[in-house]
Amino acid sequence: MAATIRSQRLRRLACWAVMAVLLADLLALSDALAVMSVDLGSESMKVAIVKPGVPMEIVLNKESRRKTPVTVTLKENERFFGDSAASMAIKNPKATLRYFQHLLGKQEGNPHVALYRARFPEHELGFDPQRQTVHFQISPQLQFSPEEVLGMVLNYSRSLAEDFAEQPIKDAVITVPAFFNQAERRAVLQAARMAGLKVLQLINDNTATALSYGVFRRKDINTTAQNVMFYDMGSGSTVCTIVTYQTVKTKEAGMQPQLQVRGVGFDRTLGGLEMELRLREHLAKLFNEQRKGQRAKDVRENPRAMAKLLREANRLKTVLSANADHMAQIEGLMDDVDFKAKVTRVEFEELCADLFERVPGPVQQALQSAEMNLDEIEQVILVGGATRVPKVQEVLLKAVGKEELGKNINADEAAAMGAVYQAAALSKAFKVKPFVVRDAVIYPILVEFTREVEEEPGVRSLKHNKRVLFSRMGPYPQRKVITFNRYNHDFNFHINYGDLGFLGPEDLRVFGSQNLTTVKLKGVGESFKKYPDHESKGIKAHFNLDESGVLSLIRVESVFETLVEDSPEEESTLTKLGNTISSLFGGGTTADTKENGTDAVQEEESPAEGSKDEPGEQAELKEEAEAPVEDTSQPPPAEPKEDAAPEEEKAAEKENEEKSEAQKPSEKKETGSEGVPPAPEEEKKQKPARKQRMVEEIGVELVVLDLPDLPEEELARSAKKLQDLTLRDLEKQEREKAANSLEAFIFETQDKLYQPEYQEVSTEEQREEISGRLSAASTWLEDEGFEATTVMLKEKLTELRKLCHGLFFRVEERKKWPERLSALDNLLNHSSMFLKGARLIPEMDQIFTEVEMTTLEKVINETWAWKNATMAEQAKLPATEKPVLLSKDIEAKMMALDREVQYLLNKAKFTKPRPRPKDKNGTRTEPPLNASDQAEKVIPPAGQTEDAKPISEPEKETRSEPADAEPLELGGPGAAEPEQKEQPTGQKPTLKNDEL
Repeated sequence: MAATIRSQRLRRLACWAVMAVLLADLLALSDALAVMSVDLGSESMKVAIVKPGVPMEIVLNKESRRKTPVTVTLKENERFFGDSAASMAIKNPKATLRYFQHLLGKQEGNPHVALYRARFPEHELGFDPQRQTVHFQISPQLQFSPEEVLGMVLNYSRSLAEDFAEQPIKDAVITVPAFFNQAERRAVLQAARMAGLKVLQLINDNTATALSYGVFRRKDINTTAQNVMFYDMGSGSTVCTIVTYQTVKTKEAGMQPQLQVRGVGFDRTLGGLEMELRLREHLAKLFNEQRKGQRAKDVRENPRAMAKLLREANRLKTVLSANADHMAQIEGLMDDVDFKAKVTRVEFEELCADLFERVPGPVQQALQSAEMNLDEIEQVILVGGATRVPKVQEVLLKAVGKEELGKNINADEAAAMGAVYQAAALSKAFKVKPFVVRDAVIYPILVEFTREVEEEPGVRSLKHNKRVLFSRMGPYPQRKVITFNRYNHDFNFHINYGDLGFLGPEDLRVFGSQNLTTVKLKGVGESFKKYPDHESKGIKAHFNLDESGVLSLIRVESVFETLVEDSPEEESTLTKLGNTISSLFGGGTTADTKENGTDAVQEEESPAEGSKDEPGEQAELKEEAEAPVEDTSQPPPAEPKEDAAPEEEKAAEKENEEKSEAQKPSEKKETGSEGVPPAPEEEKKQKPARKQRMVEEIGVELVVLDLPDLPEEELARSAKKLQDLTLRDLEKQEREKAANSLEAFIFETQDKLYQPEYQEVSTEEQREEISGRLSAASTWLEDEGFEATTVMLKEKLTELRKLCHGLFFRVEERKKWPERLSALDNLLNHSSMFLKGARLIPEMDQIFTEVEMTTLEKVINETWAWKNATMAEQAKLPATEKPVLLSKDIEAKMMALDREVQYLLNKAKFTKPRPRPKDKNGTRTEPPLNASDQAEKVIPPAGQTEDAKPISEPEKETRSEPADAEPLELGGPGAAEPEQKEQPTGQKPTLKNDEL
């Protein structure tokens, strides 16, 4: 009995747990019904959204353009974004920030910081001694880090998406260049946190482009591998990617298309911006030559003039892509001197000759990393705005040896569309067709550690070990476990980048620190003291390279094992609850599930590169692959051991591998045998000993070496700073809106005072008073309005509207009278005709009662009387007085009259006609009025009983009408026989005894 009660309780708890999970999912859906993607380019960004009813749409900005410049103008009291900020670059180049993404994750000594200073000398870059990074020094009071500026841009992109989607958005997928390292990716995530965005994933822009290409060509993907090369030259960099498409079998959805990144090559500085800078330098040289004899200053020393030249160089590069030559011209370039010069495409190509020579470089890198040759590439597809330069296409076509280059995708929007598809796939609010994405690790990551070894008896030395954790071009996301078997005390190990020999010397300098993190473990010795009788299985460190390509150390734990004999103990309540929930979802009821973070993972040994250590001196490296919890039919392979073990022990370990790791000692004691019948002695003897695993969490201290993350308090301070700036912008917009509304009201009302319809309903004194007040308000707005607050402006507008309310009311009422009165007359006429028709219905066919018709007649008469009296009273009043004939009163009278008429119409519509008998000749007869309840009784023929059925013809003629019969026509012939009392609506009349 007790066991039954406990079982019922467990099932109830399981049901509540399931309901809680489902409720949490529903709440999550209600908070995130729309998702967005941000394709964050160097020069411009594209924003896309997915929301119910709007699949994968590019967001239009405030200028109705599909792409927005990644530009921010920061002043003391205002900010500008997008096209507004780009136009401010000419007026205030120092406060206008562009291409700041090149400074993300870079320390002060990085070559890219020096390159940024050379390209944009108008910006003052300050130094942050805490993180060894730089920040923009706009003024002594204003300074912003590159992460904060990017956070502003992301916040602005979200506002564009929310305005377009007409609902709040928090979830986003952001594209980043494939060559971003760990520091750069963490910087983007920190910027998103400042903006209040929940990043579902950082997706490489080349992967997003490949996903968009595959999604729209899903039907062309089959089991045969197709290799496609994407060559993406944007404004700031160039990336070449080789992707393999084919269908694969997945455990969840069967055969599904998959893209796998096979090779990646890149050039961090090859792009359209460098071409524009070459053109700007050429134009500056031409302008200086034109003014050579005038003792003029060098145009390069004037930031505004250089900003104008850069804008003209951008336009010139675009025009020269389609024309052989073009005239560059700028009005008032410097000192009110105009500039005009002709530039040919040949000159442009000579200026960028060394850049065009670098075009094939990323192709060779991608082929080398993919271990492919050009014959295996089926198609080369162009992506990015700079690929529109004819010389780039010419050099690339020669390098790849193809007949033509693919231009069948939108070079600007493909990445944004692929990223938003991934956002919809990751969001719980949408269900999309699966498309498997396997990205590749560009920079390998390894673990390094040092320990004492005894090579000869009595001689101990330090040995440095390296184990590759994530290999180059290996797929991610994935989890790895590395096991240290020869430590029983606290120790340190290091996480660094692996072999970066594929990068050139300059790229290595730009890359930054090759050391990622030092991990200090605390509590290893205490864990060994805690379990002196257990066998150590090593110190296991669990790593995760997530969907964003960001590495994290999940946990470190010390694992022990011991052999124990099984006892017929009852399962713990927690285990039963887990089994019950699993059974509800159709899973197995096996209780041997792992209880630590490594449950439901498949571990397999990975070879350690560059090491020839003897067995027993290596660290174990294992890969964790996700597997469903309920799939317990195939146990995972045994955990690999370094020391040689007897065959019996290996067999026992394999047999018990799927059993759960032991709980903590306090949890393991919470078992009992209550309610479980004792097992027979024979069964106890037959049960073999099993392994009990004990897991002890190890304390971890991380020392970041590449680029320290912002401390939490600093991150919160930056988020608060951005939020305050956003609120200030919103308040400014609200004030501008209030000022514009006040100014518009003043001008419109002053104009209306001279229109005939307004002069007709106002006196000269009234118009003079209103005009005087409006003039005073206009003067106040011009003289003191710039200091007025939003509240003051709204109060002034409310005051003027109150002053003009009477005038506007009289004009509006007179405009509404003709239409309202005509409608009232029509309704009165139709109602009177309807009443007359209703009264003409014969008494035997009448469906309306006298009370109903009298009520309608009363309402008609009262409405006529009210109309005539009110119009007569209105005629006596002057036009300048408040009218007594109001449009709202006319509408109220019409509603009251229409309600009465509709009631009678509905009654007529749903009332069923009453049946009546026919004479012998088959014609309908009119019964006498005093015999309405009687009819001729049918006498059965001789030889038939009274219970026998009558002949078919009379039965057919005299039965009641079907329920779906046509409604009765008012006053029409052939009405049914009158009843003594009214039947309920929609109900058939009751047959009397003498009716068939």
